[in-house]
Amino acid sequence: MLARPVHAPAWRFRKPGVIPGFRLAMAITLGWLVLMILVPLSGIFWQSASLGWERFADLALDRRTLSALWISFSSAFFAASVNLVFGTLVAWVLVRYRFPGRRVVDALVDLPFALPTAVAGIALTALYAPNGWVGSLLSPLGLRLSYTQAGIVLALIFVGLPFVVRTVQPVMEEIDREVEEASATLGARRWQTVARVLLPSLAPALLTGFALALARGVGEYGSVIFIAGNIPYASEIAPLLIVIRLEEFNYPAATAIAAMMLAISFSMLLLINWVQARSRKRYGHAV
Repeated sequence: MLARPVHAPAWRFRKPGVIPGFRLAMAITLGWLVLMILVPLSGIFWQSASLGWERFADLALDRRTLSALWISFSSAFFAASVNLVFGTLVAWVLVRYRFPGRRVVDALVDLPFALPTAVAGIALTALYAPNGWVGSLLSPLGLRLSYTQAGIVLALIFVGLPFVVRTVQPVMEEIDREVEEASATLGARRWQTVARVLLPSLAPALLTGFALALARGVGEYGSVIFIAGNIPYASEIAPLLIVIRLEEFNYPAATAIAAMMLAISFSMLLLINWVQARSRKRYGHAV
């Protein structure tokens, strides 16, 4: 066997990998991200900067704009929180239990991915409208879901559920049942096992699913406009207001709203990623 020369650099004797080298892969990655993400987003900031600070502040801090932004982000946050709880429960049932029709239930989780959002919006409106199957039962009780912010939350729960389930489910499958059994043998109750054993391991995945559901909810349009009613200051979402401004040929206002949404969304995702990184460091678990 030939010995490696002493003064030869070690990288010359590394076996080539299947995928391209670091430099080529990094160049392709950065080029693709710049072309598909940074260039379109920088266009929004460029147009916003051309408005001037005073003009931008007048458009972005308009009462109708602030109301639409509040409805969009508060509805998305509440819907993502609901999906965080019930999506985790759905993932737990699919992972821990075997029952007839489990494959069908597992496939239904992905239905919002494949279903056009406009179809989902029409279906929800027909179901929860005052003359719909469910809406006609709720109307005598004084409850109304369609054409209110509650309808927006309902639509966002529908489209955001798969993000939580599909993010948490693989991590749950990696948790061995012996961990739960060991906790039980040490005298821990079920809720103590969930709170002190399972949740710390699932924390990064839960935060990831929450962030994905939140991001989807903030930008959702098709499934919301039908059931929301689009009433200004009551059920008008920010994406719809952008479309309205574009139809009015008010491009500066549309640009200001888009820039506000982008800044708030980026800040929220940055905060969630920071919390997620802290939880991974604390519990030593990567998603």
